[in-house]
Amino acid sequence: MAGSWDGSHDHGSQSDDSYQFERLHIEPIYDAFICPLTKQIMQDPVTLETGRSYEREAIEKWFKECKDSGKKLVCPLTLKELRSADLNPSIALRNTIEEWNARNEAVQLDMARKSLSLGSAENDIMQALKLIQHLCHKSRSNKHVVRNAELIPMIIDMLKSSSRRVRCRALETLRIVAEEDSDNKEILAEGDTVRTIVKFLSHEQSKEREEAVSLLYELSLSELLCEKIGSINGAILILVGMTSSKSENLLTVEKADKTLENLEKCENNVRQMAENGRLQPLLTLLLEGPPETKLSMASYLGELALNNEVKVFVARTVGSSLINIMRSGNMQSREAALKALNQISSCEASAEILLEAGILPPLVKDLFTVGSNQLPMRLKEVSATILANIVNSGCDFDSIPVGPDHQTLVSEDTIHNLLHLISNTGPAIECKLFQVLVGLTSSPTTVMSVVSAIKSSGATISLVQFIEASQKDLRLASIKLLQNLSPYMGQELAGCLRGASGQLGSLIKVISEHIGTTEEQAAAVGLIADLPERDTGLTRQLLDEGAFKLVISRVVRIRQGETRGSRFVTPYLEGLVRVLSRITFVLADEPNAIALCREHNLAALFIELLQTNGLDNVQMVSAMALENLSQESKNLTKLPELPSPGFCVSIFPCLSKPPVISGLCPVHRGTCSLKETFCLLEGQAVEKLVALLDHTNDKVVEASLAALCTLLDDGVVIEQGVQVLCEVEGIKPIFDILMEKRTDNLRRRAVWAVERLLRTEDIAYEVSGDPNVSTALVDAFQHADYRTRQVAEHALKHVDKIPNFSGIFPNTG
Repeated sequence: MAGSWDGSHDHGSQSDDSYQFERLHIEPIYDAFICPLTKQIMQDPVTLETGRSYEREAIEKWFKECKDSGKKLVCPLTLKELRSADLNPSIALRNTIEEWNARNEAVQLDMARKSLSLGSAENDIMQALKLIQHLCHKSRSNKHVVRNAELIPMIIDMLKSSSRRVRCRALETLRIVAEEDSDNKEILAEGDTVRTIVKFLSHEQSKEREEAVSLLYELSLSELLCEKIGSINGAILILVGMTSSKSENLLTVEKADKTLENLEKCENNVRQMAENGRLQPLLTLLLEGPPETKLSMASYLGELALNNEVKVFVARTVGSSLINIMRSGNMQSREAALKALNQISSCEASAEILLEAGILPPLVKDLFTVGSNQLPMRLKEVSATILANIVNSGCDFDSIPVGPDHQTLVSEDTIHNLLHLISNTGPAIECKLFQVLVGLTSSPTTVMSVVSAIKSSGATISLVQFIEASQKDLRLASIKLLQNLSPYMGQELAGCLRGASGQLGSLIKVISEHIGTTEEQAAAVGLIADLPERDTGLTRQLLDEGAFKLVISRVVRIRQGETRGSRFVTPYLEGLVRVLSRITFVLADEPNAIALCREHNLAALFIELLQTNGLDNVQMVSAMALENLSQESKNLTKLPELPSPGFCVSIFPCLSKPPVISGLCPVHRGTCSLKETFCLLEGQAVEKLVALLDHTNDKVVEASLAALCTLLDDGVVIEQGVQVLCEVEGIKPIFDILMEKRTDNLRRRAVWAVERLLRTEDIAYEVSGDPNVSTALVDAFQHADYRTRQVAEHALKHVDKIPNFSGIFPNTG
C-alpha cells in the first residue's frame, strides 16, 4: 500500500491532506488513471483523437490557453496538431477508476474503523477522522458509505476522548458527515448525542464551543432535530447567552444566533427563548401567527417574569395588538390579552405606552359592563390590576376620555362606579380598586375630583370600615387611600374614626405589630398623623386607648437602633413623631396630657429628636411640639411664696427689702424643670433650637424660631429671655432670618422676634447703625400683612427710624 497513517500532515493544508489520502490505496495506481496535466487520478476522463486521455476540466483549460494565445490546438502529451477539439468521454476508464476508488476507499474506511477506538493512539484517531472528512468532501455519496459502514456511532464515541484535539476533530467530522444529509442527521438525533453536543457549549475551550455550535447549527436545519435540541435542558439558555456574549468570537456568536433562528420552527422553543430573554420570536408569532398561535403566545407572555426594560420593549412591539385582542368578543382571547397586559403594565414607562395606545376606554368598559358580555369576576380583577398599574404611572387622567360622553377616570360617575364596585365585590378586586383610587389621589391634578366624588357619594363611612379588613393587602390599600384623603377630608375622617366603631383601635393595633417596620404600619401612623391636630376628641380617645404610650415606645426603639433595615422606617418614624406631637396641642384642656408628658419626659425626647439630622420633618415637628410645651411652661411654673412682712416693716415700709430666693427660673420667675414644667432653659434645648436656625429647610427654621419666641412672649421676663439668647449666640441668626426674606411666614416670625429683642436698649443701639436691619424692617412695614406692619413699626421706633410721639402728646384717654 503506497502510504501509511502519518500525523506529520495533520497540521497541513486541506490540499496536503487530499494529496496524502489520494495515495493511501491498497492497489497500485495504473498510469492510465493519472491525468498527464494534473498528475491526479481522473474523475471525468476524456480522450482526444490522438488516443490520449485527460481530465476534462484540465484539457478544456489547455484548449482555452491555446486559443487565447493564438496557438494551434495540439495534444499536450504528443504535441501533435489536432484537427478537432472534440472530447470523447472515456466511460470504461471512468468506471474502472470508480471501481478502483471504491475498493480503495473501502479499505481506507476499514483502516479508519480499526483506528476509531478510545484505546488507539491519538494521531491514528486524528488521521482516521481526517480521512472520513476527506472522503465526505470528495463525494456526497461517501456520506452514505460512512453511514452504512456504521462509522457515525464510532465518531460519536470519540466525543468522550480525554484529548481535546480528538474531541474537536470528532465534532468537526460529525458536522461534515451531517451536512446536507438528513439520514445522517437522524442518526445523530438518536440517544444522548445531542445532549453531549450541547454540553460542549459550556466548555472552557473556545475551539470546542465553536465546533459544537457549528454542529448544532447544521443539525438545527432539520425540523425534527429542532425539537430535540430544544428539549435538552439548558440548550436554548446557553445559546441565548452566547448571542449576547462579548467574549466569544463573532463567528461563534453568528452561528449561535442562526441556530436559534432555526429553532424558532418549534413553538416550545420560542417559549423557552422568551423565558430566557429572547422575546422577539414570541412577539413575531403574536403579531403574525395564525389565531391559535397568537392566543398561545399571548397566554405565555402573561406568565413570563419580565424586567422593566423588557416590559417597555414588549409594550411598544405588541401593546396595540394586545389591546385589540382585549376588545374582541372571544373570552379566551380576552383573558390571554388581559393577563399579558397585566404583566407589561406594571412599569411606569410601559404603562404610559399602553395609555397612548388607547388601553383606558376598553379597560374601564370591561370593569363596569354588566350583562351577557361582562367579564367573569376573576378577569375583572385582572382588569382592575391593570388599571391600578396604569393609574400609578403618574399621568394626568383628568383629560383622557374613557366613556362615550367624554367622561374621564375622575368624573363623578366614574368614581361612583368604582365605589359601587368596591362595595359589591370580593376582597381581591376591592384591593385593586382601592389601589386605583390611591393612584388618583396621589396626583395633585386629580385628587380634588376624587375627594368631591367621594363626598357626594356619602361613601366615607364605608371606606373607613375597610381598615378592619382581615386581608392585609386590602387593609393596606384602604389605609393608603384614607391617608391621601386626610389633608382634604381630615375633619370628616376624624369624625368617622372617633367613637366605638373600632377603626381607630384597628389602626393602633397595626402600628403596634412586632414584625419590624412595614408599609402598612407607616401608612397607618401616617393617617393618624394627618388628621386635624387640634381635634381634642380624637386626641383624648388616643390617650384613653394608650396610643401615645405605644408611640413613645416605638420612637425610643427606633432611636436606640432596635428597628432598622427597612425602607419604611423613615416614614414610620416621621408619622410616630407627628402623632406624638398631637398631645402638645391639648395641654391647656387636658390634664391627663400634661401628666403623660411629665411621666415620659416628652420635652427631653423632643429635644433629642431635634438632632435627627437628615429627617427634616422629624426636626420640624419636634420644634413645633417644644413650642407648645414651652407655651405651657409659664402656667406650670411654681411661683415662690413670699414671707409675710414683720411688725417694723408694716409700720416703716421704707425698711423693707425684696427677699432673695435662689434657684428660680429667670424667664418664668418660678421653679422650673424640663420634666415638670417643660422649660426650654433645661436640657440645652435653646442651643439646639438656635442651631436649627441655619437649616436649609424653611419649615424647620420657622418651627425652631417659633419655639425660641416663647422665651420672648407675654407672661415671661422678656429681658431674661433676650439674655438667654445672647448667651447662646442666638441674636444674630434671628436678625439674619429677617434680612434674608426667605418666606412670608419666616418674615412674620422674625419681625415679631426682632421687635422683642430691640426692647433691650443695648441691642437697639447696636442695631440702629446697621442699614440692612433697618431696610428689612422698613420693607416689612411697607409690604407685609397688617399685623406684621404694626410690629415692624414698633421695631423701627426702637431704633429711632420712626419718631415716637407718645412722649410728646399727653394721654387724653
